[in-house]
Formats: sequence, C-alpha cells, structure tokens
Amino acid sequence: MTDASRLCIVTGHSRGLGAAMAAQLLQPGTLLIGLARRENTALTALAKQRGAQIEQWSVDLADALPAARRLRETLAGFAPERFERALLINNAGAITEPAPLRDTDLAALATTLRIDLEAATLLCAAFLDATRAWRGQRRVLNISSGLGRRAMAGSALYCAAKAGMDHLSRSLALEEESVPNGARVVSLAPGVIDTDMQVQLRGADAAAFPERERFAALHREGQLTSAEAAAARVLACLERADFGTQPVADVRELA
Repeated sequence: MTDASRLCIVTGHSRGLGAAMAAQLLQPGTLLIGLARRENTALTALAKQRGAQIEQWSVDLADALPAARRLRETLAGFAPERFERALLINNAGAITEPAPLRDTDLAALATTLRIDLEAATLLCAAFLDATRAWRGQRRVLNISSGLGRRAMAGSALYCAAKAGMDHLSRSLALEEESVPNGARVVSLAPGVIDTDMQVQLRGADAAAFPERERFAALHREGQLTSAEAAAARVLACLERADFGTQPVADVRELA
C-alpha cells in the first residue's frame, strides 16, 4: 500500500451521515482518521478492499480534550509536505430529549453542549495549529443545521450549539484569510436526513415538543434524504473550487 496523499478526519464516523461520508471518502491514496465511541468494522473492510488506510479512534467527544490533544500530536508528527490535501469534518452531534430547556436534565445539557460545540471547537484548534505549516490545501467542514439559523421550541440547546458552530466558522474563516495557505472553513447545513436523530424528534412527546408533527410529516411524506445521498451532496460541496467563499452555507441552496 502506498503512502496516502489525502488525509480525512471525520468525527461521528461510526453511523449515520458520518459513516456514509467515511465510506465515500475511502478511496485509494486516502488516510481516514475516524473519531467515535464505537468502531465501524465495515469501514475497516472497505478500506482494505479499496486500498485506502483507516484509523478508528475510540473517543468520547463529551470529553474532547484528550482527543484534541491526540489529534494535534498525531498531525504534528507528519512532514509538512506529506499530504496534498487535509480535511477535517466535524460531523458528530447529539440532541437532548425534545422538551423546553427548563425541563431538561442539567447533566444531559452539559454533555450535549460539549459534543455539539466544544468538541468541534477544540478539534478545529488542534487541526489548524498542527497543520499551519503544511504545504497542501486544508479544508474544515463543520456539519451544522438549519436549526442554527431558525429557532425551534423544544430544542433550544441544539439550536444554540449549531448557531455557535456557524459563528465559530465565520470567525475561523476570517482568521485563516490572514495567514499564508490559510485553511478554508465552512459550516454547512446538510438538509433533512433520515437518521436516528429524526427518529428521536418525531417520536417525542407532542406536549413537550410542539413541532413533532412537522418531523413526523417529513417522514410520512418521504421527504427525508438517505444518509448516502446526503453524504454525496455534502462531499460534492467540499470539493467545490469556491469552497470557503461562503463560510455559512446550506447544501440545498448551492447550485
């Protein structure tokens, strides 16, 4: 197996959209580092079949500091000219049981906020620090949500975390503009996808979550995108020549 020329780092790669993106990224010449609580054995087999390389780190992104330190140390060990392209995709996300914030367990709020915003922030910092002298192109893709741009009762924390991810991406894009070979950064809403999170939303208590019926209708009317189709659209955005010119974007609005 030859050395990889492309590095892809994906959080939450073990299932859902993350697993679909990881599978599509596993092409010859790619080293993929996946960060999740569980290993995806199918991806290991797929990497071997396609002549790609994969490392799966078992991490808890509710305590992201060790993972961020490990990422920084790992990337610092590569020669600056090793990769033609390096990608960080912050995909991992969690949602509390849909309900008013006042009724939500404080520990659950803290854990979810760490996964949804703190982990992405720390991993961005580690990636941008360790790769600042790299010769190749660097791109950061933060998987956001339309709910970061439209408030929704019963999901205040998730809305706030995704809005924070959007503004983090805007700020990072400005910072990277001022340095040589700065990274391109985008916070992308991927559309409505058929994932476990959708199951949780449409199965919520209607009294605690007024918009439950809207999510139930999306499923009932076949308006949910499969993880595989959504992954293809997201990765097509990542490959665009103008990636980064619009730091906050929606896959449904890109031509």
